[in-house]
Amino acid sequence: MNNNIKIACENIWKLYGDDPEGFFREHQGSPGEDAIRAAGYIPAVRHATFDVHEGEILVIMGLSGSGKSTLVRCLSRLIEPTAGSVRFDGIDLLQANEQELIELRRHKMGMVFQHFALLPHRSVIDNIAFPLEVQGIDKETRYKKAREIIEVVGLAGRDDYYPRELSGGQQQRVGIGRSLAVEPDIWFLDEPFSALDPLIRKEMQDEFIRLQSVLHKTIVFITHDFDEAIKLADRIAIMYEGEIVQLGTAEELITNPATDYVAEFTRDIPRGILLSVRAVMDPPSTDTHPDLTVRDSDNLQKIAGPVLAQDRDVRVLNDAGEIVGALRRHHLIEVLFDEPAD
Repeated sequence: MNNNIKIACENIWKLYGDDPEGFFREHQGSPGEDAIRAAGYIPAVRHATFDVHEGEILVIMGLSGSGKSTLVRCLSRLIEPTAGSVRFDGIDLLQANEQELIELRRHKMGMVFQHFALLPHRSVIDNIAFPLEVQGIDKETRYKKAREIIEVVGLAGRDDYYPRELSGGQQQRVGIGRSLAVEPDIWFLDEPFSALDPLIRKEMQDEFIRLQSVLHKTIVFITHDFDEAIKLADRIAIMYEGEIVQLGTAEELITNPATDYVAEFTRDIPRGILLSVRAVMDPPSTDTHPDLTVRDSDNLQKIAGPVLAQDRDVRVLNDAGEIVGALRRHHLIEVLFDEPAD
């Protein structure tokens, strides 16, 4: 991930009702919750403002009805936002005309949804090549590209299979492959693995991580599963009743939840597996073990045994070997066991 902004979203709203645009104008672009409810509107998305950086996996998550799927559809204008701005590489998508939008979707965006939506009468290679066919690319060229993608998504040898002859995980690979055919700059995935059984889901998550290590796409990924979010995300946005209530790294959400809802959402996540020493260390101290040190990037579970086996706090070093903090035993116990240390 780098600091170049690929998508810039500002004050995105989606209201459902009779005349949401008129209602929005009447309230000078900032209706309150009471006014929205009193007028009978449903606020699917409310003042969502965030950026997606080039090469980043941004996971948007929340429970059913939180607005996450509506928001990602607003980003691609599959759903028209009531208000706001979505800029893609500096282009305001909400000002694009129909033809410009079609071209952006055909050449710049890839989309994968929970339901595979494969064409049942077409083989694997024809399903993957279909977006290129829509673009008018000749058969030889699109088949060449499709075969390359088939190798990338791990379906070698299944070019001529039909969807009914594939497992659920294989069908999802076809869907992912089809979305990659246009070589998208931005990739939208809406709960792509939630219909799969747990073992296949884990396999697809691992495959997704492998693909991203090769392709370096800019990705907006929707899920309701925090474990999945932790595994895949560079940053996580948590939605509640149409609002993004917190956006940050998994460590930030767990160690510094912005609301009680976020705290509850992250309560059962194993801290030792996720957090690094950097997330829980204190400022440097002179009262530390003379020999034992840990790295600020070390996983807590990895270093917990040696640290808790003795009675002194330990020094924390960065990768350059400089002292950057102290890891206090009582603090480590509180984080790992979610209770005050004696």
